[in-house]
Amino acid sequence: MIWPFKPRTSKQIARIEIKGVINSETRKFLLEALETVREKKFPALLLRIDSPGGTVGDSQEIYEALKKLQKKVKIVATFGNISASGGVYISMGAPHIMSNPGTITGSIGVILRGNNFKELLDRVGVSFQVVKSGPYKDILSFDRKLTTEEEKILQEMIDTSYQQFVTTISKERNLDINKTKSFADGRIFTGQQALELGMVDRLGTEEDARCWAAELVGLDPEKTKCFTIEEPKPFLNRIFFKNKNQSRFLLFSDRIEFELKTSGQLLWLYHP
Repeated sequence: MIWPFKPRTSKQIARIEIKGVINSETRKFLLEALETVREKKFPALLLRIDSPGGTVGDSQEIYEALKKLQKKVKIVATFGNISASGGVYISMGAPHIMSNPGTITGSIGVILRGNNFKELLDRVGVSFQVVKSGPYKDILSFDRKLTTEEEKILQEMIDTSYQQFVTTISKERNLDINKTKSFADGRIFTGQQALELGMVDRLGTEEDARCWAAELVGLDPEKTKCFTIEEPKPFLNRIFFKNKNQSRFLLFSDRIEFELKTSGQLLWLYHP
């Protein structure tokens, strides 16, 4: 990333915001932004999370990158309106976590979705002829139901991903794994409840988190400013999506695209 000027990074806190559903584009931006934090030698990072979660692999890569950055940079994660599922997983890469009391968090678990249009296809008289190399090559095909054996295979995948999730939480938050599993059943809870469960360290606003990050690196909280590393917006979006209704349509279309792209993928995602 190229900046128009060189900030005095040793006296500033880097700020990165994770907003919306976590996907491959989120991962790409975050990894580049974290590398910028390292290269510019910011002493601390304020990680703002306002996300319902998303894809498993992308969340894991962001978490690992944060763990690596911890060796050189103090990291404070702060929860916005929602930090659930994959958003929780990413926050485990920060040794210090602050949440608003009313933040929606939790939703720890795994979901895998497939679309079954068999009844609709039967009504319109459409069928598919499939030639495959093995009995499970068309697993989660939209034109038929899952077999019992296929359900077993997919459940094993979900259980493995879930175990990875709870193991990471238990390790990073120093919790007994059975205690983690007692609330890691997909339920959502508030930031206040997350504090009581040991999932976060403090309650407060993003401003409180900024002050905390400054204190961790010996900077004056009253004088220390944040340098926000933003994801560049596509040029056409800046031109054509300026009013609220257009922005809502863009967000809706992005969500539909995400749903279609991730059909059949394991997700750490909160579904309200």
